[in-house]
Amino acid sequence: MARARREGGTARTRPRRLAAWLEQHAWGLMASLRRLGGRPLGSLLTVTVMGFALALPLTFALLLGNLQRLGSALGETQAISVFMQVGGNGSAAKALAKQIHQRDDVAAVEVRTPQQGMNELARMQGFGEALKALDYNPLPWVLVVRPATRLDAVRAKILLDWLRAQPGVDRVQDDGAWRKRLDALLEVGTRAVLMLAALLALAALLVVGNSVRLDIQGRADEIAVLRLVGASPSFVRRPYLYAGLWYGLAGGLVAMMLTLLLEWALAGPVSRLAASYGGRLEFGGLPAWQLVLVPLLAALLGWVGARLVCARQLQRAE
Repeated sequence: MARARREGGTARTRPRRLAAWLEQHAWGLMASLRRLGGRPLGSLLTVTVMGFALALPLTFALLLGNLQRLGSALGETQAISVFMQVGGNGSAAKALAKQIHQRDDVAAVEVRTPQQGMNELARMQGFGEALKALDYNPLPWVLVVRPATRLDAVRAKILLDWLRAQPGVDRVQDDGAWRKRLDALLEVGTRAVLMLAALLALAALLVVGNSVRLDIQGRADEIAVLRLVGASPSFVRRPYLYAGLWYGLAGGLVAMMLTLLLEWALAGPVSRLAASYGGRLEFGGLPAWQLVLVPLLAALLGWVGARLVCARQLQRAE
């Protein structure tokens, strides 16, 4: 009987405990908003600094992503020029072109005759008169090989070595060497962005922590009174944790809006640049999921900063 009575009492107290827990969290949430609203200038400065700190790595990530798209678009024009031996006949060049076109790592092959090469030189300023003095055509047959899209460096080297080994080939020129340098620079840029993001995230955490620390120091008497009347440490700490969360969330929203503003500002110039490349370039912003994730991660960052400060500062305030 007594056991049943105890179990019944425990079952009735659980909803009351949950209601009290929710009420305390609601009070802490509203108290944090009131405190932030009570000093709007300080709160605005903290949110702005945190927003700019978080927007910097997003900006570099945006620029880096578009540089990668630029490299991919220009990489489609990558070509390998195969110069046949001077004096060779066209049948050998056409046969080699047919053999090259059958490879899986080749998208297209174009055969250029020596006469086409002479015509291109004649159209260049300063070469017309000099070419008229020649009584023969010194140019070889040229095969312009366009590799398959997104051909990696290893397969590109295999293709180059195979072309150089073919009979009748005098020289092979890889016009895509610039792409290797660009890929190396992009790799360096990616690591730099990750390091910058980590450092600025730490800076944002310190900004929130300092704001919460000043708030706790300014309310030392209030905290002492709450502790005297029996308030638990978690009850006293809760408004400051919510304040850190609000700081982070607002700073993340500011960073997201700054990034969207930058995307809008760059869209016009990039579209004009794309037109000059025949529409092969395309400006792309950060993915939507990434932008939505920024305020959430910033809120978590603010909560962590407030949590680290509260443990020490509340103890000193008591």
